Amino acid sequence: MGLWSDTADGLVVLPDGRRVRGRGLHAGPPDLTEPPELGLYLTARPHVEVAWESRWISWPDFRLPRSPSDAVAALRDTFERSASSRVEIACDGGTGRTGTAMAILARLAGIPGDDAVAWVRAHYRERAVETPWQRRFAAGVDLSR
Repeated sequence: MGLWSDTADGLVVLPDGRRVRGRGLHAGPPDLTEPPELGLYLTARPHVEVAWESRWISWPDFRLPRSPSDAVAALRDTFERSASSRVEIACDGGTGRTGTAMAILARLAGIPGDDAVAWVRAHYRERAVETPWQRRFAAGVDLSR
């Protein structure tokens, strides 16, 4: 279908030019004039069915994913797909888990681990990546898996 427009809510332009939308599920459904083609949902319980392709990662609020290797694999796939498709990442509030995932995408796009959290706070949400363990995970998780 295409990429996100410049006016898409929650749009993050990664350092390599890829576009990903971040959002909070509590805000309600997205604007369907520009629906995602892939959604990666980071919640403690399985995400509800949506009209587009989706993937769920078991990731409790304020914590880390239950399977870090599954999360990294899903984020790698999301990153690759964002080169040619509209992808979104979402958790309940859109800040901690989504921010952590965005920081990992920034690393995949070339930002050093030590700078990833600051980068995502400057380009997505000021309070993104809420906990110390989320910050450590975003900066140091092994992305070679």
